[in-house]
Amino acid sequence: MIGRPRVHHRVTDSTNERARELAATGAPHGTLVTADEQSAGRGRQGRAWVAPPGRAILMSVVVRDFGEHQLLPLAVPVAVCEACESVAPVACKIKWPNDVWIDGRKVAGILVEGRPQEGWAVLGIGLNVSTTEDEFPDELRDTATSLAVAANQPVDRATVLDRLLESVEQQLEAPAADILGAWRDRDALEGQTVRWRDGEGVAAGISDSGALVVESNGTRVELDAGEVHLLR
Repeated sequence: MIGRPRVHHRVTDSTNERARELAATGAPHGTLVTADEQSAGRGRQGRAWVAPPGRAILMSVVVRDFGEHQLLPLAVPVAVCEACESVAPVACKIKWPNDVWIDGRKVAGILVEGRPQEGWAVLGIGLNVSTTEDEFPDELRDTATSLAVAANQPVDRATVLDRLLESVEQQLEAPAADILGAWRDRDALEGQTVRWRDGEGVAAGISDSGALVVESNGTRVELDAGEVHLLR
């Protein structure tokens, strides 16, 4: 069961680091690490993840025996979207590969790490629940949001966590076709002009392996990794 056993920290450096340590020493599938505050939270590309104490869900889950589930990086943001939409009147979108947006602003980030050769992965989720607009750093106020801000109403963090754990469990068991369909329904980039390190083009959805498909200069390019930027 996702969420048991659970290790909670009032403060830790990174829930992903703690979960990786537990996974490497044999922690069972579903082991959950949570924290009220992180001193060195990380996102993709080594970015820092900043959240005021007690205002966000900071969690990492150990998963095992996921076999050929190559869609883990897609399944987790779908789970986040479904959980958010079940507890607040919001509509979520996903920016490839796995940032969750509401009204064009980032509400959650996901970091999937692990050792497939050893049969485990760690699913890290940072979800802004009740952060107020003035609590975001100046450089993020135009690009970040929280469930409470987006819904314009209070949102209970414990309720969101419970729903999120249920949703993650459901998505880990979902067929690939269902994950792909749900992700595509929330694609924030489709039809938009994007730029990446080697070029620029129009996002045209994702492949069945989860790669971003881009139409660029009359050709279709599949991006398996890296960073893409939406040109507004």
